[in-house]
Amino acid sequence: MARDLFDRGNIMEYGRRGFRGGLNTLGDFRKFLLRGNVVDLAVGVVIGAAFNGVVQSAVKDLITPLIGIFVHQGNLSTLKEGPFLYGDFLNVVISFILTAAVVYFFVVKPINALHDRYERLRPKQEEAPTTRDCPFCLSEVPLKATRCAYCTAQLPPADETPAQAATAR
Repeated sequence: MARDLFDRGNIMEYGRRGFRGGLNTLGDFRKFLLRGNVVDLAVGVVIGAAFNGVVQSAVKDLITPLIGIFVHQGNLSTLKEGPFLYGDFLNVVISFILTAAVVYFFVVKPINALHDRYERLRPKQEEAPTTRDCPFCLSEVPLKATRCAYCTAQLPPADETPAQAATAR
């Protein structure tokens, strides 16, 4: 038993199986990385980070000084009350609102419009009925019912239409 465990041939076989298993795992990892969703997500995060820098700069360098001219003589970010710098907080809030607006108008709205257009072009599939009318009292009964719950009439099987059932009698 111990001799078989430490046999050179067995050790080589264990090594080959482990190496092949490792390569298979790396192949699966490569497939995972090259899947469309992962690549799209990575591109989205990088573009989002760059876009965040642009919005932060626009708010800090363009919008905040314009608001500061009307609200306060100078830059809005210098506004403070004691130890609280509420001017910086206002900068962050404005940045958030601008980022949300850009994402909504340039991403969400166009995607929703494309989705609505696709839904209008796609043919509608009719749903299979779940109920049918009783041929005797004309009330709605479940499709698989064999007796009407309202008039207690014996109903034809669900695959037969009432006209077929009447001609069979």
